Amino acid sequence: MTTAVLSSASTSGNREMLGLLGRTPLARVTVDLPCPQPGFWAKLEGLGVGGMKARAAVSMLLGAKERGELRPGAPVVESTSGTLGIGLAFAGQALGHPIVLVGDIELEPSMRQLLRTYGIRLELVDRPAAEGGWQAARLARLRELLALLPDAYWPDQYNNPDNTAGYASLAAELATQLDHLDVLVCSVGTGGHSAGIIGPLRRHWPELRLIGVDATGSTIFGQPARSRLMRGLGSSIHPRNVAYDAFDEVHWVGPAEAADACRRMAVGNFVSGGWSSGAAALVAAWAARVHPGAVVATVFPDGPHRYLGSVYDDDFAATHGIDPATAVTRPVEIPHPRAVEATGWARCGAVTDPLDTPGKENP
Repeated sequence: MTTAVLSSASTSGNREMLGLLGRTPLARVTVDLPCPQPGFWAKLEGLGVGGMKARAAVSMLLGAKERGELRPGAPVVESTSGTLGIGLAFAGQALGHPIVLVGDIELEPSMRQLLRTYGIRLELVDRPAAEGGWQAARLARLRELLALLPDAYWPDQYNNPDNTAGYASLAAELATQLDHLDVLVCSVGTGGHSAGIIGPLRRHWPELRLIGVDATGSTIFGQPARSRLMRGLGSSIHPRNVAYDAFDEVHWVGPAEAADACRRMAVGNFVSGGWSSGAAALVAAWAARVHPGAVVATVFPDGPHRYLGSVYDDDFAATHGIDPATAVTRPVEIPHPRAVEATGWARCGAVTDPLDTPGKENP
């Protein structure tokens, strides 16, 4: 692993940068995914400065500063698989804090280089933990760094309510850009953006349905934790920011289906993204088909550039046994998250908190 060395970042920051946040466009996606579908709206967060998670990063640091938990010029230490890291790089420069990130050796070389280009000090753990995988290994190293770095602050994106609060601006933009919304589809990782936008949007449209999109091998909604190829959605731990009660159903999506959706959008609709965007798009297209006349929207957390060596690379696909041509056209229905392990695209109308026992049954 590397050793963190703090840069001499300005303690005053440049708050004018905060004016660059948000105001991302909304695109209409009508390409077959993989079947013909009437179209849905995609919020292109990858076109925002710092990406979608810049909203959460700024919110978490501002909240900590207001409470006195983050001292002027103090370092910020966080675990990331990449996307939040870019957001924290933006927030750190704007607010005057050096950023130390703990990633792992599966982090793409291009993302490592980009983070370092923004002045991030990057730690990479070289083996997953026996329980909790890469996330648990990253968190263990993070706790070591907190003991070594004076005044260091850990936002704890998985459990920090300021993560969720940061997406109020995203909800406001959607409410302005859309005249009506019937179904919202959100990928789920930390749970921040789905929890942050569903409340405000349901105040506009009380009957709005929320569909969660998880990765196969993720334990967020009660499936067993497995090794996961896709990054950006799913988790090997149980983030407390996930608003379980807000979801009407959940889908698990595998790499072949997500990659196929990404490639189809890139060729047929130009707008696309990575694993999270592909998985969310697949489910949004499904929702548009099964709810005729409904207005469906989703969020693309980032664009395709990070994934040129994975999602869009034939050699990567062959090495990892991903054949987009085998992508299924509809989900398998399962009665409960613990009833059967989802190894490909699956849908469940029983939304449960794995750390609780009751579930919410939906038709």
